[in-house]
Order: sequence, then structure tokens, then C-alpha cells
Amino acid sequence: MTPAAPAVPPTPPVPLSALLAREDLALRQIAGPTDRGTVIHWAHTSEMADPYPYLLGGELLLTAGVHIPEAAGSGTYFDDYVARIVAAGGAALGFGLAPVHDTVPRALAAACERHGLPLLEVPPQTTFSGVARAVWQLMAQARLAELRRVTEAQQGLASAAARPDPVPSVLRQLARHLAGRAVLHGPDGTEIASAGRAAGPGVREALTDLAGVVRPTGAGTPASATDTLGDTHLAAYALGPGEGFVLGVATARREPGDHTIASVASVLLSLLTGEHHSGAGAARSSALVRLLLGAPPEQVAPLLGDGDWVVVHARPETQQPDAVAASALGAALGSPLVDLARDVVRVLVPSGREPAPQPGWTLGVSAAVEPREWPAADTQAARALARARATRTPLVRHGARPGLTDLVPRADAEAHARALLAPLTGQPALTETLRNWLSLHGSWDRTAVALDVHRNTVRQRIARCAALLGADLDDPDVRMELWFALRHGRAGE
Repeated sequence: MTPAAPAVPPTPPVPLSALLAREDLALRQIAGPTDRGTVIHWAHTSEMADPYPYLLGGELLLTAGVHIPEAAGSGTYFDDYVARIVAAGGAALGFGLAPVHDTVPRALAAACERHGLPLLEVPPQTTFSGVARAVWQLMAQARLAELRRVTEAQQGLASAAARPDPVPSVLRQLARHLAGRAVLHGPDGTEIASAGRAAGPGVREALTDLAGVVRPTGAGTPASATDTLGDTHLAAYALGPGEGFVLGVATARREPGDHTIASVASVLLSLLTGEHHSGAGAARSSALVRLLLGAPPEQVAPLLGDGDWVVVHARPETQQPDAVAASALGAALGSPLVDLARDVVRVLVPSGREPAPQPGWTLGVSAAVEPREWPAADTQAARALARARATRTPLVRHGARPGLTDLVPRADAEAHARALLAPLTGQPALTETLRNWLSLHGSWDRTAVALDVHRNTVRQRIARCAALLGADLDDPDVRMELWFALRHGRAGE
């Protein structure tokens, strides 16, 4: 029983048969076993009489026989030479017919037969560098094919996780891509769900035992482990942080990318089983249903957490956000309450978790509010994000400190705002452009960035606002009064 391999598909080895099939090389096997399972990990050239110290194992060792003494055929030279290659783990021997030897020595072929080492004849027109290049080309092709297989498996697993029956669907996809059997074991060791080929004799019991090895029992418990039962390869992966669920996999063969595919499945199953086990997913689902059925936010919020909340609006700096990036942002901010819109990610965060700047993101953060004020906080966060983008600041928080406007009764302020901004009623684009333009001190360029429009569009809208309001927007007193009104009014919205 050994720890599982790293979760990165290694470079696949090259089947010796694929190298022999290359017509441009014209290689010919003249001795040794012809097992199609023989693979080459790399090619190495050496004219040492004893190459053992310089081999790592898995090589196609290439030699022109420069090291062979004239009387080698009458003694044990070839037998000792081949024995050392085999002892070092060499996979095959390639013998070049030029420039030293016209034919492969018969004693060398006989030694390869005795020790079970494939012997290839390399014709004069084929260079050793050409053979090495062919090995690397075949390895690159195999690597690309394996990466495609892993990518297709990842996409299939992600789609399966979004189905109404996510756990069985993920297991079915995993079993299909690995051409084996996938089993989910519960915290008590029982088999909760399975998919794929029927288990052979003893496989089910062996998987259950292997699952016990990775099930959390304290410090030092491995996250994954592998074993074999006859020709069947077994693997087990612990799911989640100490929940006790385990993924078991049984396959007839083990490909380089299998561990990566199984690791992706284990992450998805960790999320699915973690949601079910902790009840957090159920609480969020209940909150959503209650909101949809008309419950006010202040009655729903206790299902999600206690205290005040802040709303965060975020945009990536270089690309459109996707679901994976949005979830990662939510995790970084400490909240699973994430909404992915077309170009903005919104996160509802408990106020005790102070949002911090995130690499690659521009953030706008609202003031801390009670649940009944969530809609207002959403507007605050949107405006803070627009200001952050316009000023190229990683994070801008909504200013909540009291000001002179707080000296005016709210009802009077709103009545004044409605009257002053009445000409803009029903034209939200003009109102929002004026608000951003004033907040950015009349900067055409920054306002254009904040609104995602051309600077000429900003100029046209501000000119239209000035005409409708009958006001000189270059007058600082006018700007101050309009800013006061925009902070208290609803015109155009």
C-alpha cells in the first residue's frame, strides 16, 4: 500500500512498439521479448563498458559498440554488459550498425535473449539523435492526448455535478472515464453509491479496507492511498475536511492521468457531501425559498448568519468573471453567498469579515447594514465599484460618516431633491451619469470608465442634463446642490 501519485498527469512513456512502427527510423527488433507492454521513458546514448552508474531506469540505451573489445565474443563481456543494463532498469538496447560494426554481434543478441532485454538494430541511415527526437515526439503526442482526456473528463465531471442527482452522476462519469468502478463510502464505512463495472472477487472488500486507511482518525492520516489486488488497481481519496466520506476507485489499468481525474471527482464530491453533511446548503436553500415566497430579508437573514452585512461588488481586471472565479472570490471574502452577473460578481458578506483587496479584482464595498437595508447596500456597493474602477483603486468603501446633509430632515431633503431633479425623472442613464460625473469631479475620462461608455457619450449626457435642469454645471454651488439632491432623491431611477 503506497501513497497516491501527485495530482498532475506525468509525461506518459512511449510504447516500444510505437517506436518500431516509425517507418522513418527503420528500427528492427532482433532479440529479446516482444511484449507490447514494454515502454520507453527516454533515450540515452553511451559508449561506456559499464553504463550502470549513468542509467535511471526505463531508458532505450543507444550504442555503436565503440566500447566492445576485439575478443569480446569469446568471454563473458556481452553477458556482463547486458546484465548490468537490466540491473539498472534499462528498457531496451539499440545497436547502431555504423561506423564501427557492420552487423550486430551474435553474442550480444544471445545475451539479450538470456536476460530478457529487447535488442533493436539501428540502420546506418538512422542517427541516434533522430531516435531520441522520435522518442520525445511520441512522448509529446501521448502527453497531449492524455491532457485532452483529462480535460474532457473534468468537463464531464463538472456537468455531472450540476445535475439534479449530482453524486450518482459524478460517480458514473468517473467510472466511465477510468473504465472501472467508482464507489462512495460513508463515514461509517458503508457503500452509499457506486457506478461502473461490477467488482471482481474481493475487490469490494479491498476497497472498503483501503477506505479505512484514509478515513480521518487524527493527525497523520493520508488524504489518498493506492493498492493492488491481482491485476486490479485500487485507490481511495478522503473527501472533505474530516467529514469521513471516502471515494474508492478500482480499475484494470492505471494511466498517467487517472489520478488527476479521480482528484477532480473527489473535490466535487467533497463539495457535494460537505453541503449535505453540514446543512449549510440546506440553510441557504431555505433562505432562497422563503425570499421567493415573500418573506422579508430580516426574517430570512438568521438562516444565513447573525449581525449586520456588507455587500461587495467586484470585477476582474482583465477578463469576464466565470463561476469558478466567482466561487473563489467568495471563499476569499469568507462567504458562499455569491451572485455571478454578466460582468460583476456580488457577494453578501457578514460584517465581521472585513473585505480586503483581492489580487486581480476591483472591489466596491457597502456600509454595514441590517438585512432590511440590503437593497440600499447593493446600490452603495455598485457606486463604490464604479468609483474604484474610475480611480484605478483596488477597493473603495462606501463612506458612511455623518455630514452636513444629516442636519436636514430626511423628508425635507427628499422633497427638495424631487423638485430639483424633476426634469430628469424617467431618464436613469442621465441621472447615473450626472451622479458619477459629479462624484469624479467632472472628469470625462474617469466617468466614461466608471460607466463603460465613450467619453463623448458622457459629454452629450452632461450637456443634456444641463439643458433639462437649466443649470450651469460649471458653477460649484450648482454642483453642490445637485450632489445633495442626488444623494437623497430617486429621480430617474
